[in-house]
Amino acid sequence: MESKRQRQVAEMIKRNFSLVLQQEGSYIYGPEPLVTVTEVHPTPDLSQAKIYLSIWNTDNKQAVLLQMEEEHQRLKSSLAYRLKRHIRRIPAISFYIDETLDEMHRVDNLFDRLYREDQMPNEE
Repeated sequence: MESKRQRQVAEMIKRNFSLVLQQEGSYIYGPEPLVTVTEVHPTPDLSQAKIYLSIWNTDNKQAVLLQMEEEHQRLKSSLAYRLKRHIRRIPAISFYIDETLDEMHRVDNLFDRLYREDQMPNEE
C-alpha cells in the first residue's frame, strides 16, 4: 500500500521525467522512437524509483533502454534540476520496459483471430 507521499512523489517524477525525455530524448536515442513514462514506483523511503517506459516506433526496444542506461547520469541530473525545489533527496532511478500495451494488443489480436475462425460465440 503506497502512502500519500509516495503517490505524490511518483506523480511528480512521472511528470518531470516526461519533460526531460521531451527535451533530452532525441539526443540520446534519436528522433524515431517514442518513449513515454507509464508508471513510477518509489520505495517507501523514497530513496529509489522504478520508472516504467512504453517504447513505440522501433523494433529494438532493448537498444533504446540501453542507450538511456548509458546516459543515466545525464537523465538523472536533468530530473534533479527539475525536482530540487520539491524533494530533499533525489531518488536513484532505474528504467524498465512496460509491456502492458503490447500485451493488450496481442490479446486483442488473439480474440479477433478466434472470432474470425468462429471459435468464439458472437455477441448478439
